[in-house]
Amino acid sequence: MDQYFNQMEKIIKERKTSSRIRFMLQDVIDLRRVTTFFCVSADGLSLCLFLRSSSSQERSFRLLRCDEHMDRVSDRYSRRDDRGSDRMDWNRSAVGKRSFSREKEERSREREQRPAEMLWRVSSVTDERERDRERAAKRETVPTPPPASSKPALTEEELEKKSTAIIEEYLHINDMKEALQCISQLSCSSLSVFVRTGIESTLERSTIAREHMGLLFHQLLKTHTLSTQQYYKGLLEVLEVAEDMEIDIPHIWLYLAELICPMLQEGGIPMGPLFREVSKPLVPLGKAGVLLVEILRLLCKAMSHKKVGAMWRDAALSWKDFLPEDKDANKFVTEEGVEFTLGEECVRKSSKVTLSPEDISRELERLLQEKADNQRIFDWVEANLDEQQTSSDTFVRPLMTAVCQSAIIGENPYKVDATEMTQRAKLLQRYINNEQKELQALYALQSLMMQLEQPPNLLRTFFDVLYDEDVIKEDSFYRWESSKDPAEQQGKGVALKSVKAFFTWLREAEDESDSS
Repeated sequence: MDQYFNQMEKIIKERKTSSRIRFMLQDVIDLRRVTTFFCVSADGLSLCLFLRSSSSQERSFRLLRCDEHMDRVSDRYSRRDDRGSDRMDWNRSAVGKRSFSREKEERSREREQRPAEMLWRVSSVTDERERDRERAAKRETVPTPPPASSKPALTEEELEKKSTAIIEEYLHINDMKEALQCISQLSCSSLSVFVRTGIESTLERSTIAREHMGLLFHQLLKTHTLSTQQYYKGLLEVLEVAEDMEIDIPHIWLYLAELICPMLQEGGIPMGPLFREVSKPLVPLGKAGVLLVEILRLLCKAMSHKKVGAMWRDAALSWKDFLPEDKDANKFVTEEGVEFTLGEECVRKSSKVTLSPEDISRELERLLQEKADNQRIFDWVEANLDEQQTSSDTFVRPLMTAVCQSAIIGENPYKVDATEMTQRAKLLQRYINNEQKELQALYALQSLMMQLEQPPNLLRTFFDVLYDEDVIKEDSFYRWESSKDPAEQQGKGVALKSVKAFFTWLREAEDESDSS
């Protein structure tokens, strides 16, 4: 339309036609600049003309008789023609005068015909709008057709690719909420494929990757996105070929246990139904007992042997149901160290396992990284360490290191999460309960600062928190300051300089206390 109106303006500007035509074209252009609404009265003779600006606000409106309106328009054309004729040569020829007279006669006839024509056009528009309203009303009464069918179902190969993409992103950024949202967009029938793909894609990855995948399965079940049967279906498809996979993955039973274990948390699947289901394809192969032992061992690391044994017995499980007929169940239980499943009298015998300092440190770091509460850590210590172990340096130092590491936040500069240290104060107080253990805890902190390349103010902050929370007493701080133990001198000089202000404050506070 812009092209047409541009051409009209060009015709007007270049005066390529008569003044009458030019004036009419100018009116069309002017009319385009106005949003116009017509409404015919009941008698069909009156015309409402509404003018609105872009010449959004309503500017003006008038109610006119059609013939009156058209007369005015015609008069305007006549006046314009008259003005144009004034500029014409009055000495025109007789033929020219007659031509001009005929032209005026034609305009007069047009004026007579135009009101009727305008009424007919407006009436047509009105009738058309009425028909549109009737058609719209009919559409509203017609029942809405059912929505189009959803996208065609993906093939199994496409489902695997989509599942793999979701799994890779989840393991990379560890965003549980985002993963749950993506998985919820998959069709319900495809979730068993997601489970199978998740297990297969993490079997040869790290322990953390398998634990995270297991936690994702648990959350899917807990939020009712994944059904128990879908989980079983995907898991059993892997278990059916697990024995063949053992050739290439010797630790496959431990890896499977790491994937399955999170499902036994609250909101997951109870031990009885889960163990019975996963054992179905493995009992004929003699591998059910192997997998269950690995799962039970992992559970014992997270909770006490006593509690795990109670879960087994509450589920009314029996080793005979999971072992080949020719296998001695009692011998198997003893060899695998799972006597705690047989009864209370066997729990004490099997619960205490000698752990290396590295094992203790690793488990404490894992529990603290998972933000386990103090009671859960108490349970783990009680289940896995005896009194002699908890009193030794091989426990106190890893405990202090793990707690302080879990409270360090940021980087360059490092800072201490005082809230975390306050929450862990009771944990430290239980096991760091005399001057010798407090000294060992300070040595552990000194060693940690050296590993971190002596960050400024970090040791001072830890000293303030440990003193305020009554974990380390004044005498132990002084003993550490004056210690000349050759085995503990590495990094000691730099550490002393970083806490010089702390000891100055400590002595001043002590002097003020003595004076008062």
